[in-house]
Amino acid sequence: MTIKTRQPAPPLEVKLLDGSTWRLIDAKPAAFEMIVVYRGLHCPICKTYLGDLEAKLPEFTKRGVDVIAISTDSRDRAESAKAEWGLNNLQIGHGLAIDTARDWELFISTAIRDGEPPLFSEPGLFLVKPDGTLFFASRGSAPWGRPPLDQMLRGIDVAVERKMPARGEA
Repeated sequence: MTIKTRQPAPPLEVKLLDGSTWRLIDAKPAAFEMIVVYRGLHCPICKTYLGDLEAKLPEFTKRGVDVIAISTDSRDRAESAKAEWGLNNLQIGHGLAIDTARDWELFISTAIRDGEPPLFSEPGLFLVKPDGTLFFASRGSAPWGRPPLDQMLRGIDVAVERKMPARGEA
């Protein structure tokens, strides 16, 4: 399955730390659903990135962007990340299935160090429109090179103001 902008985003469902289930199909953002896939508890770059996201959450909310951060981590590892990284407001999903990560064309890595899960997803960031179509996708094969969040905020402003269509559909 190849994902493309302007097409329906693949199905996505994860457990939240409160025990409920988050489903993309149920998401009703005013502007966009922003799905931030992080590598997991073992990743210090994820800690910094999600800390920055936590700090900027009000700016995304102000723009009608609902945000969820998800990983292939177990519930215990996701709870540890939330506590150790001080993520008090960010919605955290856990247990992203490797097959689902592949459906989203995320890169999958195998453990090379102690503390890494046997398999885990590399980072990704996606914007999905309220109609369920993919607007923006960024996937990385390493922990670095993620979209700067200030740039995402500016881009969302421009896209909404200009009623810009998703690009990259050809």
